[in-house]
Amino acid sequence: MRLGVNIDHVATLRQARRGRWPDPIEAARLCEQSGASSIVCHLREDRRHIQDADVRRLNERVTTRLNLEMSISSHIVNVALAVRPAQVTLVPERRQELTTEGGLNAVRLGRSLRSLVRSFQAREIDVSLFIDPARDQLEAARQAGAMIVELHTGRYANARTPAARRREREAIRAAAKQGRSLGLIIAAGHGLDYDNIGAIVQIPEIEEVNIGFSIITRALSVGLAAAVNEMVRLLERPMRRRQERYARHTV
Repeated sequence: MRLGVNIDHVATLRQARRGRWPDPIEAARLCEQSGASSIVCHLREDRRHIQDADVRRLNERVTTRLNLEMSISSHIVNVALAVRPAQVTLVPERRQELTTEGGLNAVRLGRSLRSLVRSFQAREIDVSLFIDPARDQLEAARQAGAMIVELHTGRYANARTPAARRREREAIRAAAKQGRSLGLIIAAGHGLDYDNIGAIVQIPEIEEVNIGFSIITRALSVGLAAAVNEMVRLLERPMRRRQERYARHTV
C-alpha cells in the first residue's frame, strides 16, 4: 500500500510567524527519502497554510508525485491548470472549517465535475475525487470521468465505540470493493493515524492512504523521517504476512 504524506501542517507552523521556516519543500524531500510514495498539499482558498509559491516549488522539487488537494473554485482551478501537478484531488471546502469535514457531493455536482475533469485530463493531470464511501457517490465519480477516488475515512477515525468503528470500516470496505468493480483506483484518507490504520490496511482494494496530521504531530517526538518510516512499516506488514502465507502454502 502506498503512502501519501500531507505536509500542510508544516506550512501551518511556518505561517504562525509568516517566516521562511519550517520549509514545506524540505519536509517533502525528507518524506520522500523516508518512503513516501507521494506528497500531498491543500491549496485552500484562504491560504491558511500552503501558499501558491509552495505549490510551484513543490511541483519543481517533488521526485515522486505531487497530489494537490483543492476546491473547485475557479481561481484555485486556474492555479492548478497553470502549475500542472501530477494529480489533483477535488475536495469540498468551507472557510469556517478546521479541516475537511466530508466528501465532495459528486452526485449533485455531476455536470460541472465532468467538465472540470476533462479540463484537467486535457493537461495530463490525473483527477481524484474525495468522496464519502457511498454507492451513489462512486457511480457519480465514474460518470464524471475520474479514474481515482479517495474514500473519506473521517467517520471511521472519529467513531466512539468499537461497534461504530466496525460499521464504518465495513462501509469503507464495501465502497472500496464497489469502486474497484467500476474500474476506479481506490485511495483513502482523513483522520488516519498509527492506531487506526491497521483495519484500513487489511482492505485489499485500497491502494493508497493519504495521511498528514498524525505524521506531522508524531514527528515532534521522533523526527519526520522516523515518523514517516513508522507509518510505511505499518502499511507493509499485511503484505508481508500475505507473502509469508503464500510461501508456506507453495512449499
